[in-house]
Amino acid sequence: MQKALVTGASGFVGYWVARKLCERGLAVKVLLRSKPSAHLQALPVEIADGDLRNRESLKNALQGCDTLFHVAAHYSLWEKDPQVLYDSNVGGTRNILSLAAEQNISKIVATSSVATLRCFSDGKIANEQSYAELSEIIGHYKKSKYLAEKVALELAQEGAPIVIVNPSAPIGPNDVKPTPTGKIIVDFLQGKMPAYLDTGLNLVAVEDVAEGHVLAAEKGRVGERYILGNQNLRLIEILRILAEISGKKAPKIKMPYWIAYLAGYVSETIANLTNKPPAVPLDGVRMAKKIMFFDSTKAQQELGFSPTSVQSALERAVAWFQDNGYIHSKK
Repeated sequence: MQKALVTGASGFVGYWVARKLCERGLAVKVLLRSKPSAHLQALPVEIADGDLRNRESLKNALQGCDTLFHVAAHYSLWEKDPQVLYDSNVGGTRNILSLAAEQNISKIVATSSVATLRCFSDGKIANEQSYAELSEIIGHYKKSKYLAEKVALELAQEGAPIVIVNPSAPIGPNDVKPTPTGKIIVDFLQGKMPAYLDTGLNLVAVEDVAEGHVLAAEKGRVGERYILGNQNLRLIEILRILAEISGKKAPKIKMPYWIAYLAGYVSETIANLTNKPPAVPLDGVRMAKKIMFFDSTKAQQELGFSPTSVQSALERAVAWFQDNGYIHSKK
């Protein structure tokens, strides 16, 4: 690996992939549509202007690179016009991956998501063999990621050197937006979670997810998928760990699903009238009905993926949100 292009470096996982490559002393180019953020500007990276939706704009970005990390995705659980998700996530993926294959990039790592896998309501743990049908996928974001992964698999079957990674729910510092998982942490720290839903997530340190991308480029088998996850936890268990870290109290009331669904329905109705994102995305509520537990054994055995402590990652996330002005609640 001589020089790598990273798409999505302005996002949470993409930034950490770029940072991990820089820490290894590799030459890194990042594809951006707008001015780089302050934390990205601190990295020794080359900036390439381009838009995944414009195939011609990507040619210059790929020039001189031998590895591509396609991490970029339009991540949103609600859009007034869902087509923007498909244009960026499906069309953009096809543009960058097919062009990289044409330009003889030697290794391509495509970042998918555990959102493309079949989840279960009974807490059964899913792995790479848990194939889902499009009809089972909830919401336009997840559907767009599912279809983007299909594009990557099809191109790999045609000979493109593509390896797919499926991160679970990354946590840690520099979650600027924040991601939906980061928002759970922020909402808890702000005292905005008086009750909890009975659901579950697989948490993993974002630094480990970035390392998993690099390992996939080095050791991944073309056409294969690798789950990059770590610890399966019920939401109440996550909140209790956050309570231990922060000194705040974990909620004791379990919210009935129908109340959460009603809140999501009302929030989206208001959002459609105001064109502002809903406080409670309905797709997020619908997803919570499934327990999102995953097994990363394949990545550990084939890539040498070795995830670190989730509690430590939560501690780093809490400290970063506190230090960067995300918490405004009274003590």
